[in-house]
This record gives sequence, structure tokens and C-alpha cells, in this order.
Amino acid sequence: MDTQAMLEFEPGSAVLEEPPPEGPLLEQLARFREFGAATRLTRTQARLFSGEIVSVPACVNEFWTSKQRAASSLHEVSYRACFKPQLPRFFIQRLTAPGEVVYDPFMGRGTTLIEAALLGRIPFGCDISPLSVCLTRPRLDPPAPGDVQARLAEIDWGDGGEFPEDLLVFYHPGTLREICALKKHLLRRKARARLDAVDGWIEMVALNRLTGHSPGFFSVYTMPPNQAVSVQSQRKINARRGQTPPRRDVAAIIRKKTSQLLGDCGGKERQALAAAAGPAILLTGPSDATPEIGGGSVSLVVTSPPFLDVVDYAGDNWLRCWFIGVDPAAVALTVPKKLEEWQVVMSAVFVELFRVLRPGGHAAFEVGEVRGGKIKLEEAVIPCGARAGLEPVLVLINDQKFTKTANCWGVDNNDKGTNTNRVVVFRKPLISSSS
Repeated sequence: MDTQAMLEFEPGSAVLEEPPPEGPLLEQLARFREFGAATRLTRTQARLFSGEIVSVPACVNEFWTSKQRAASSLHEVSYRACFKPQLPRFFIQRLTAPGEVVYDPFMGRGTTLIEAALLGRIPFGCDISPLSVCLTRPRLDPPAPGDVQARLAEIDWGDGGEFPEDLLVFYHPGTLREICALKKHLLRRKARARLDAVDGWIEMVALNRLTGHSPGFFSVYTMPPNQAVSVQSQRKINARRGQTPPRRDVAAIIRKKTSQLLGDCGGKERQALAAAAGPAILLTGPSDATPEIGGGSVSLVVTSPPFLDVVDYAGDNWLRCWFIGVDPAAVALTVPKKLEEWQVVMSAVFVELFRVLRPGGHAAFEVGEVRGGKIKLEEAVIPCGARAGLEPVLVLINDQKFTKTANCWGVDNNDKGTNTNRVVVFRKPLISSSS
């Protein structure tokens, strides 16, 4: 069926049964009804930097499940503003073949990379924060639980060295001594170039157990593990709740979390991860300059960039940075406050993405509404990609909770519209305009 004809369908009109993923992405989405609803097809308009108005197809539906446990247990690592594994899987399965490279220039906790590896693709990633590699690399080469237990038994838990008393608002003194001992062990191994896959795994798990709101974390009750509050804020939480930090067994918590993360990691999964880990590229640095990635080597980009100044990445991760011995103030995070500044940053990234993408390759940019819905980043990102030479293919709006469609930009999601995924898909032309 002609794609343009599909775009003229109104909700409730005839829709084909979903075939296996094949054909252009827009046709696949137009036929999609895996969760029972027909895709609403409309168009999105955006103004390019030249002033030209472009009209881009837009598709609204529930394209992947909202269930939390519908993905591998390896993904159960907390990080602020991360998307669900179902999002990259949706595009990886439709736009790449096994053995091809999938890249995330803002990799965060590494969701795209882990999902790509599990699906038999080669993962590339980049992030300005050194935490990203710490959170991602170990899950591409997960150790056996017995090896983790043996390494934990080798650590001198009484040899902490430092003892930052201000952290006692989070931790029992005994727990803090164990955390400091683990930190000392890992930093010593790193300084001697002896940090192996088991050490990296233990570090990754510890980073995700530093603070949280249940006995499964090292800390007293605090904010969810994807954001560490300040010492002053934790004092207020403790006073309000009348709580003092309980004693936690650091090694026992790491063993338990290891078991949970590896719950779905059987022989097939380990084989896929091992095949992907060797050729994988994980970079720490700016996403607009990645000479380590060859031109035309990437088949698909799936990413979610920083959303203006909505998330305080430095503030959320100050305690994790302390644990790995990094000054968070020294990490040059991209947190533009104005839309025009954000577009300048994204435009530079898109130039680099154009270079690394193969002809015919795609980039799926997940963005969202910010500031009460007054700014719609899908509208702002289209000119950034277009300026770099990429063609805007479509806007996908994943709507899982609401059925009332507000307008061509998506759905009426209560007041702010922040619970829907909004993905702008670009394609690199088969023949460059400069050819």
C-alpha cells in the first residue's frame, strides 16, 4: 500500500494486520497494532533554520509495553532520565541486522548498548560522564556469581583509609567504613592497572546501591537511587522521618544485587554479550568529536540527549562521582538553559552523527516536552538534523496511558505531556548532497 495513502487514514478506518517487520519504517508503523489499537497517522510541521517549513509524518500508538519486567534483568541499573530497553529494541529490530553497529552518543547507563549486544549487534557508545563507562562496560562482560563472591572475600573491609563524617547522614558508621574500604580497594586496583572484569562489576553494583529507599541499598531511606540528595537535604529527611542510618552489610547487598542482575543471563545471553564486548567502543568525552568511530561505520543511532536544564545530572551523581574518585565539577556536562543554545549543541552532534552513519543508516532521537509543554523538543530537533544533511523520516509518539489525542504533536498527557516517548527518526541519504 502507498505510504502517503496510509497517512490520509482517520482513526478507526481500515488497518492491516501487523506483518513481520519489513518494508520502510513508516509503513511498519502504519500497520502496527500489536497492543490492539490502530496507529493514528498525521503530520508534524517544523521550521528549518533556513525558514523553510517541512511536513514530517507522525505516528501515535502504544508501540512497546509499559511493563517494567519485559526486558532483561541486566538493565536493572538506575540512572536519571533513562529510557526503557523496549525503546531501543523497537528500532534495533526494525532498522538493523545482526552484526551491524548501533551507537548511542549520550549513553547514560548504557541501555541502548546492552540491548544492542543482547540482540547480536555491535554496541558503540559515548558520554561526557565517566560514570557511563563504569555502568555499561561490566554488563557487556558479566562475571560468574562465584567469582564476585570470591573477590568480595579478598577485600579487607576494615581498611577504609578515609572516613568522611558528613556521609554519616546516609550511612551507619560501620557501613561507611566498608564503603570506604571498597572504594580504596577499587581505586588501588585501578591505579595499578589491575582492575579486571570482576572488579568492574563490583564497582558498577556498588554505584547502584549507594543510596535508595529500601534495605537493598547501603543507605538509610532517601530518594530513589537515580538521584543522590545533598547532605543538607538528607538531614531534613532524617529529621522528618525520625530515622537514623541502620547497619548494612555491603558485601551481602552486592551479592544479592549481582544475583538479581544475572537472573536472565543464561548461556545464550552470555554468548551474545561475549561476541559484542570485543568490538564494542565505549568513549568518555564530547559527542560532537568522536574520531575513534570510523566514518560510515554505524547503521543505527538510538539516543536521548539532555533535555535543556530539566535534569541536574551533576547534582544527582555527586555521591557516585565521589565513590569512583572523580570531581563532578570537572565533568563538562551539557546542560543548556535556552532552546537556542540546546539547538547549537545538538547541531554539532548531528554533524558528527552524519559522519559516522553509513548511507541509508538511521538516527532515532528520543526527546520530550519540557517546561509544562511549552517547549516541544521534537519540533526543535528536526532543523538540527536537517542542517547536518539528515532527512527527517517520521515522528513516533509512544502513548501507553492516554487515549485522547490533543493535536499533531501527540497526546493530552494530563498537564505536561512528559510521560509519552517522542522519537524523531532521521535517515542519512544514500547519496550525499555534496556528491
